[in-house]
Amino acid sequence: MNNGSSTEKPIWLPYLVIMLHQILAACAFPVAKLGLNEIDPFVFAFFRFSFASLVYMPVLIILNRRQKIIRKDNLRILLGGLIIIPFNQVLYLFGQSKTLANHSGLLFATVPIFLYILAIFVLKEKATIRKTIGIFVATVGVYTILSGGKVELGTEYLYGDILILICVFAWAVGTIILKPLTTKYGAFRVIGLALTYGSIAYFPFGLALTISAPISNISLAGWFSIGYMAVGLSVLGYFFWYWTLKYMEVSQMAILHNFKPIIATAAAAIILGEPVSSTFVIGGIVVIGGVILTEI
Repeated sequence: MNNGSSTEKPIWLPYLVIMLHQILAACAFPVAKLGLNEIDPFVFAFFRFSFASLVYMPVLIILNRRQKIIRKDNLRILLGGLIIIPFNQVLYLFGQSKTLANHSGLLFATVPIFLYILAIFVLKEKATIRKTIGIFVATVGVYTILSGGKVELGTEYLYGDILILICVFAWAVGTIILKPLTTKYGAFRVIGLALTYGSIAYFPFGLALTISAPISNISLAGWFSIGYMAVGLSVLGYFFWYWTLKYMEVSQMAILHNFKPIIATAAAAIILGEPVSSTFVIGGIVVIGGVILTEI
């Protein structure tokens, strides 16, 4: 394991934290869809990132007094924020409103592949046969779970699917850009600044659309959806992801990312009463096998 910090952590702690991230991120698919059923995606994004920035800001002010960020690193964080907010999260909300939830889940299964390739070529992490086979096996398992006869082929959802694929790649690029800074300045500070910078850039556009939106018609379920995505995902989820980057290689996290569809499908079975199919069981076993292959 790549510590990247002078403070020793229990070997199991990064695994626990990344699994907490996977749980929060997996639940985001149905929760986001709940709000997007009644709220314009760009208005949804405006509230989500405004609320998240307000949570981050007081802590960021305190941290900035203790240690200044040099100009070069600040520009890198700004770049990460501009990629993560407009090109990852805003596109995700808009794309999700134009396609099916299971299409999004299937396309997000490509995240580990992008992360693995970028980690090798940009961060110079070592490629091994075991990791390569493991990520391939785990990805096959994910596609087994998510395809399972449920994906509707055709051009009806092509526009939304393309937007989701772009946002998936943007998430991988943002992760690679910000990883070296998490050790230097801390995960909370780096992702908090990145999100705040990206939110400020989006603010004028989002505000213009929100002013004319029927906000009074948003239900409690819609506000819950916004709150979950703002605090549960953009604050806690993002922090868990970037904190783990301090103690794991990106290629390791790419493999563990494949647990998300297993958690999402299990959550749908518990919360929505959706049946657990044989493809889920088979695919889950394959994913776990791929993860074990890379970690032994």
